[in-house]
Amino acid sequence: MRSSLFEQGHQEVQATERFSQQNSQMLRVALGEDVLAVKGSMVAFQGEISFTHEGAGSAMKLLKKMVTAEDNPLMRVSGRGEVFFAHEAGYLFQVELTGDALSVNGRNLLAFDAGLQWDINRTKGAGIMAGGLFNTTLSGNGTVALCTVGQPVLLDCRQQPTFVDVQACVAWSSNLVPQVVNSMKMSSLVRGGSGEAFQYAFHGDGFVVVQPYEWKPPSTNTSS
Repeated sequence: MRSSLFEQGHQEVQATERFSQQNSQMLRVALGEDVLAVKGSMVAFQGEISFTHEGAGSAMKLLKKMVTAEDNPLMRVSGRGEVFFAHEAGYLFQVELTGDALSVNGRNLLAFDAGLQWDINRTKGAGIMAGGLFNTTLSGNGTVALCTVGQPVLLDCRQQPTFVDVQACVAWSSNLVPQVVNSMKMSSLVRGGSGEAFQYAFHGDGFVVVQPYEWKPPSTNTSS
């Protein structure tokens, strides 16, 4: 049997690292310690692996998940073997946390070491019109895998104020405290805005990751 499918570039990549990318769009995690992943992100596994629903862990975190759009259902992946993760052919990136923290748009989160701490936080100034913006903060020592739609760009926020569309923002340094600003005049909103009225405003010693795609804002139920 012959095919370009059997070329080296398509074969499983063997690595000693716990988290290893098979290519730009697929991640392999070698289990031993558990990993938490977004439900539906597993595409294959080898070995004796189990998948269980991961609860919020506390009443406060559960309440946050219930009232925000940041409710990415997580699963705990345990056992011995390798698990392959991907999401809609998005591009994958690993971030190694070494006692520091990262704020992530929940839609861009793929998987992370179960030993990391995580919580849901509301962005300052994000009111109802901005969609009630929330993000997931991860901290500690371990690996976080992110998934972006298209190839992202990392912007340095130290030199000047940086503004990022709230639906295109992937992640940022947790020491940065973004505020939500409205660049559209009320008259424009009444007539029908461009859909890009709200941005995160960053300025300080840190970075922000932007993808070339805008998520659709979560629907808000305003009925009583």
